[in-house]
Amino acid sequence: MTFEHLLYDVQNGVCTITLNRPDVLNALNEKLNYELKDAFTQAGADDAVRVVVLTGAGRGFCSGADLKSEAAFQSGGGERSLADAVRNRYNPMILAIRNLPKPVIGRLHGVAAGAGCSLALACDLLVASEEAVLAEIFIGIGLVMDAGSTWFLPRIVGPMKAFEMATMGTKVAAKEALAIGLVNKVVPADQLDATVAQVAGYYATAPTKAVGLIKQMLQKSFGFSLEEMLEWEALCQDAAGRTQDHREGVQAFLEKRKPNFTGR
Repeated sequence: MTFEHLLYDVQNGVCTITLNRPDVLNALNEKLNYELKDAFTQAGADDAVRVVVLTGAGRGFCSGADLKSEAAFQSGGGERSLADAVRNRYNPMILAIRNLPKPVIGRLHGVAAGAGCSLALACDLLVASEEAVLAEIFIGIGLVMDAGSTWFLPRIVGPMKAFEMATMGTKVAAKEALAIGLVNKVVPADQLDATVAQVAGYYATAPTKAVGLIKQMLQKSFGFSLEEMLEWEALCQDAAGRTQDHREGVQAFLEKRKPNFTGR
């Protein structure tokens, strides 16, 4: 599959998806929304992909929705339902990331704002450069958070900090983001690629099916009771126990060597 607004590359089990509209800080237009969904669907279907790295070309990660293209559409006499845009463009993109049974690492540099911040928060792990900034800027144009931020943000930083960020459009610099648990790692800009490669390399050789099950279990835990989660753990443990990687892990433990996980 070829893409117009993103780069898609697979090497050594790592799929790198790069938003590629650097002239507009990788703002999300309709085409890019759909391409992101398709790219994650493709990564999910490819057994050679063990982990996905999501990043942006140029000076920043993603500045959010492409307001210039929206304004141009409206000035031409068109009318667009924001509800339809959210349902048809943004929600499938976010669900493709969250439903992917493989880990997604966000590589953050520069700005991740508005829907770009939502896109970052949809990742499983975030590695940021010291220059990165996250901001929920919807309030600045009289809108509410979308693309999943109302679900992600309070679960990560708590309801009070989430309210502040959402209603004041607070810009959170990388070091503060690390302190409040909004990102996993912060490194100097010249170490960002090496750090992301190290984290991606770990997941590229991890037991992929177990990682995917853990991702699914942690998401469900917010809506399940303890009793329901205990039963879900039992079902997922049974699924994990049937994988080749489980058998390899046990054999490696008995032989006192490092396991060679293949993702099967």
